[in-house]
Amino acid sequence: MDKETIPSLALIVPCYNESEIFKHSLNILKNFLNCLVEEKKIRENSYILFIDDGSEDDSWQQIILASRELSCVRGIKLSRNCGHQVALIAGLSSVDTDICISIDADLQDDIQCIDKMVEKYKQGFEIVYGVRKDRSTDTVFKRGTAILFYQLMEKMGVEQIANHADYRLLSYRALQSLLKFKERNIYIRGLIPLLGYKQARVYYTRSERLAGESKYPLKKMLGLALEGITSFSIIPLRIICFIGFITCFISLIAIGYILTEKMMGYVVQGWASVLISIFFLGGMQLFSLGIIGEYIGKIYMEVKKRPKFFIEDTIMKE
Repeated sequence: MDKETIPSLALIVPCYNESEIFKHSLNILKNFLNCLVEEKKIRENSYILFIDDGSEDDSWQQIILASRELSCVRGIKLSRNCGHQVALIAGLSSVDTDICISIDADLQDDIQCIDKMVEKYKQGFEIVYGVRKDRSTDTVFKRGTAILFYQLMEKMGVEQIANHADYRLLSYRALQSLLKFKERNIYIRGLIPLLGYKQARVYYTRSERLAGESKYPLKKMLGLALEGITSFSIIPLRIICFIGFITCFISLIAIGYILTEKMMGYVVQGWASVLISIFFLGGMQLFSLGIIGEYIGKIYMEVKKRPKFFIEDTIMKE
């Protein structure tokens, strides 16, 4: 598409039990979308696409009501809860606009960046990341774990943008390239940098959540980190190999020492130390097998090529 023309925009909004905040988020997104249309920054056929990720509350009913009242609202209901990353892919797979921007339903991400992202697109950028300036709104614990998360991912060789979640703009070409990745174990933040294309960043300050609970507690954050590491890096396997080599080397030295002591007539005593060594090596072996098993499990899931999601209902408009 010629970047000088006005692009059509789709806002992709995954929802999981967002009943408390849905109306508030809808009003803000609708008004902002209308402003962009009035300013002729995007086309009139731009829309908001909500993806209900198997919510247990009335989120889908609210999406249906909103679509009846507003022509700019569309919806997709997944048959079950598949997780944020899969829900996001389900929404992206249904996009038919020149550009799309994914944003969480709680709108903690500054929506003013949508305008900046569109401007970056018109300047020729096909991928625009929304990046947090700081983490001042986070708790000390969450801030510390987030820093540790990005440092760990970097050490493991996973290429991603620090302090960027899933708030980003994709051109239609970049989106189609992303959808060519067919793996079941999805970590979108790591896939996007692999696309190449011309990329830019816009910075913002994240606000606090107005209602409801965060859908990314510590357990899910750890799961996401494990997903990213095992999907993009084999460094853990190399670490296991290195530890195994060092352990064997130390064992050879210990054997030589024990034989020398035996020939000199000294009796090696200390069953406690022997048992500690056995338990230590046993623990290391189980830990290593666990890491290897994680990779084998991913291979097992990938080779079956099961669908990532099923759509129960849709609200689409011409």
